[in-house]
Amino acid sequence: MLLALAMGSVGCSNKQSAPVPSNNRLKAQANHVESKMNSSNPKQVAAHLESLARGIEGVKGANCVVFGKYAIVGIDVDETMERTKVGTIKYSVAEAFRKDPYGIDAIVTADIDLTQRVREIRADVKNGHPISGFTDELADIIGRIIPQIPRNIMPEKKPENIGTSSLDKLRK
Repeated sequence: MLLALAMGSVGCSNKQSAPVPSNNRLKAQANHVESKMNSSNPKQVAAHLESLARGIEGVKGANCVVFGKYAIVGIDVDETMERTKVGTIKYSVAEAFRKDPYGIDAIVTADIDLTQRVREIRADVKNGHPISGFTDELADIIGRIIPQIPRNIMPEKKPENIGTSSLDKLRK
């Protein structure tokens, strides 16, 4: 029977197209998704990526912020979950994004603090403050990443004539 199907498709005219190989099927799906969505609409892309992330088992929620062709996606998972399981879920989300034209350049995080920051940026974007929301949260993120080194802490100098008694001046 399989041979008859193969012979029938060979005997057909050139007007019929050959079946799409499985490698091209992903490209066709990506083109279909791309035609449905406007890549210049970051809110639509963010909603799409959030939906993809929430479709992964173990993801309780997702928030996404899009900047140009890049996206940051914070995923919510059960806080009692083991670290290895969280890593597996994060990998599964990244794998789903790899197959999506909008998710290919996304950054996925399950860190509770970073996910909260992404959530706050997303809220600022929705409220019409994309730049100030992003810069405020970026400053907070950088403040958490950069270590505090005691050697670099310089005490504030008080002006000589304010708040010092003559006894304090003699001690110096």
